[in-house]
Amino acid sequence: MSPSLPAALAEHTLHQLLDRVPLKEVGSPYRTLRSPMTPDPVGAVRVFEGDGAVQRLVTVSLVVPMIHLDSHMVFAFTRADSAVPHFTLDSVHGGEYHAYHLDLIPRAELSPHLSYMDAAYHPLTPVYESASEREGLSRAHISPRQHALMSPWMLVHRATEAAFAGLTPIVSSYLEHWLGLLDGFPPDVVASLAGTDLAARDAAVRRNLFSPDVDPVWTQVSRLLGQDASDEIRALLIGEPVA
Repeated sequence: MSPSLPAALAEHTLHQLLDRVPLKEVGSPYRTLRSPMTPDPVGAVRVFEGDGAVQRLVTVSLVVPMIHLDSHMVFAFTRADSAVPHFTLDSVHGGEYHAYHLDLIPRAELSPHLSYMDAAYHPLTPVYESASEREGLSRAHISPRQHALMSPWMLVHRATEAAFAGLTPIVSSYLEHWLGLLDGFPPDVVASLAGTDLAARDAAVRRNLFSPDVDPVWTQVSRLLGQDASDEIRALLIGEPVA
């Protein structure tokens, strides 16, 4: 059986990433996800770790046909002391619509660090503008608080099936740019960030980004999987040690 469109997009992205970044999987999978709604597994969490530019990669897949949910997330975290943004992709079918969320999450404030913004994000502008104007996309609801934690180059839309099926080149363009950033920034960009405590900022941002108070999806995840499973997934994303 062929994977669904959301699963295929996430799997393609994951394979591209693993082909280029040295990471080792922890468990196989790290956790199988279960729900009181059904005796069968409803998904899995996979965790990969490394000691290079990328510290941790987490994927979360949730497929629950009875509520028309088919959701796949890929999240790659760079080192705590790195200025390279984190990479994130959400790939979803929610019954009546497809949706996606694609971004490189900033590791420093953009407005006072123009050289960092230009190096990390400006090359994505043509792709961002092209993707935003594609036929079949519509605005996905995301709160101003969530927007504030992401980058201005974030792509987040609902999509028709045809539009969603054409997203692979867009996602690959963001991923290729991000992979290129892993080689490091020019010395002047690095020097411009000297006043930023990258690790402390990242810890604070990740606590907020994955807070149930900010993102209501965690309430839904807790309802579907139970509080313990939801808390464990959040802990992995926040950066706590694996069990």
